[in-house]
Amino acid sequence: MKPIRILSLYSGSTGNSFLIQGSEGAILIDAGKSAKRLCASLCQAGVHPDEISAIFVTHEHRDHISALPVFLKHHPMPVHLPAPSACRLENEPWSERLLLPHPPIFTTEVAGMKVTSFPTPHDSRASVGYRIEINRDGRSPLSVGLATDIGYVTDTIHAALLGCHAVILESNHDVEMLRYGPYPYDLKQRILSRRGHLSNEDSAIESARLAQGGTRAFLLAHLSLENNRPDVALDAHISSLGSEDVRLCVAHAEELTELVLEEEL
Repeated sequence: MKPIRILSLYSGSTGNSFLIQGSEGAILIDAGKSAKRLCASLCQAGVHPDEISAIFVTHEHRDHISALPVFLKHHPMPVHLPAPSACRLENEPWSERLLLPHPPIFTTEVAGMKVTSFPTPHDSRASVGYRIEINRDGRSPLSVGLATDIGYVTDTIHAALLGCHAVILESNHDVEMLRYGPYPYDLKQRILSRRGHLSNEDSAIESARLAQGGTRAFLLAHLSLENNRPDVALDAHISSLGSEDVRLCVAHAEELTELVLEEEL
């Protein structure tokens, strides 16, 4: 029986893709960068592209969908995404067969996983996060939540992530590094807005709230290369979590990062 695995294939402004693997199959969340790079990362993870049962897209920005057109030509599979985001892909020759637009809140089952979406605030046509319940023989499902590209933590996001065993959570920028960094003013304001990206500080507050609700593993994702550092993001979360016994790791922008789960989860 294959173990449950949670991997970031890569995560950041140049491309994002996450692999969730259970005993009955695997799914991808987002598919940025290129098809060649996505396939290479899957190979490095020991997963053939044809082992993927479906792809779930959070929103239509390029760093989350750019690998899809070429990847799906060679490895056709269903692509689930919020309906307003589908416009970026609906002219592709495979879209009629593979594209499955949904309302912002939907639930489907694939590869022994129950996947439920929830709306998130971001400056895109639509944006969602996902909660995945992974079947385990003789045990209750293992729950994994994902929320990236979020301007702030809404009540809906918190409720969707609460009680998850493991959470992939955005920790995009350090506010001071961003304010005094090289970005133009308009871009800084976009990132800081309630439809932008989640800061280390706000992410850390949410991780502490989720830890109090039972989450025991966090993968910090979508870090800015210019306005953040892994040690800065980790320090913010460690400080906020206090004495909570949790596993923390940071998704690398270009390399595989696996969130290793404790056996007792």
